[in-house]
Amino acid sequence: MTASAASAEIEIPPVTVTPGGEATTTLTVRNDGDIVEAYTLETVGDCAAWSTVEPARVSLYPGTSETVTIRLAPPRAPEVRAGDIPLGVRVLPVEHPELVRVPETTVHVEAFRELRRELQPRRRRGWLGARYRVAVRNQGNTAGEIAFAGQQAGEELRFGFTPSRPRLEPGESTEVRLRVRTRKLIWFGKPVTWPFQVDVAHADETAAGERSDGRDRAPGEYATVAQQPPLEGEFVQLSVFPKWLLAVLAALVALLIAWFALVRPAVQSTAKQAANDAVSKPSPSPSATQQGGTPGAGGGGQSKPAGGGGGAGSGGGGSSPAPGAVGGGQQSSATIDVQTDGGAKKTGVYKVPAGKVFGITDIVVANFQGDEGVLTITFGERKITTIALETFRNQDYHWVTPIEIPENATVTANVTCAKPGTPATGKQASGCDEVLNVSGVLSDVER
Repeated sequence: MTASAASAEIEIPPVTVTPGGEATTTLTVRNDGDIVEAYTLETVGDCAAWSTVEPARVSLYPGTSETVTIRLAPPRAPEVRAGDIPLGVRVLPVEHPELVRVPETTVHVEAFRELRRELQPRRRRGWLGARYRVAVRNQGNTAGEIAFAGQQAGEELRFGFTPSRPRLEPGESTEVRLRVRTRKLIWFGKPVTWPFQVDVAHADETAAGERSDGRDRAPGEYATVAQQPPLEGEFVQLSVFPKWLLAVLAALVALLIAWFALVRPAVQSTAKQAANDAVSKPSPSPSATQQGGTPGAGGGGQSKPAGGGGGAGSGGGGSSPAPGAVGGGQQSSATIDVQTDGGAKKTGVYKVPAGKVFGITDIVVANFQGDEGVLTITFGERKITTIALETFRNQDYHWVTPIEIPENATVTANVTCAKPGTPATGKQASGCDEVLNVSGVLSDVER
């Protein structure tokens, strides 16, 4: 060596250090020159940020040496990767800087595993299931796959993770989608709260830091494993139908029972009685038949069509003479029964007999089935009224001054059947059935 040469050597084997901890090693510096020399010492390389030399400067007489301490304190952070890292110490002579030396060794940084986890949100509501997010960051200094597992005391919940095993490098983050689902619906009642837990750990180790495959860890394989409690979450299962809806349904059922048990029979009885009253008119007497014949059956009257398809009922109903003739005539009435198929039109007529004049003072219309459609009443060429069938069950009209219908003219009931109704039997009819009764005075024509 030259006059100011120095020698430096590491006196111990390569050092092992745990992140978050501290380790030391030593370096001996010797002055092999013939003058007093000062030396500055500093660490270089990847360890420089978390290593120091104490003391950082020494002065040596020729032929003497001094041992300095190298202190290593890596932080517990993902930036300090696990594995072997070279350590260099630069020894710089002050008087002869050109004779600098950099002795080296290896520092083994032990692996540690730590995860930062968060369940977002912690509580959710739904009918059958809900979705959550599990945010994970690898706070350790070694890469690995992350495993997830859901737990629930009664096993009423099922868990699904997507992706199921993401791989994270040190300092890397990810979000895993979690779907929680129950096995059955709740139709009515109060919401049910299901608490659950989510375990998050490295795929090849358990929460206690041991390997999940049962094998022993190699020396220094994982220096530390942060034991963390599972994440807590809740799923609030809602009923499909609110509680108040059950009360509404019960009220509706009660109303339906009351309708069929009390109201409907009363309505049917009233409709039947009204229909019977509408069709129960006096029958023609023998005296009226002798004078002018039965209206619609004799003296030019029309007969009812075969099959009951709806024309003048029983030949137009006939006249009903009564005692006490007014103005030389007899009191008379005729009934027109029009039976019509659904969606069809029919016309029923009563024809005034030849040689007679019919002075109409009253008409009664019966819609005893509750049919829907239109009824038009015409006296000769004169339209009297048009009625919507669904607006009435029984209707009557009266005139102080009779409306005179000349001989051979007709009283017409024209029915358009839109929808047959339901008679007193409770079964919907196959067709419409309207009854028109006309009353008045049937007199002889003056010649």
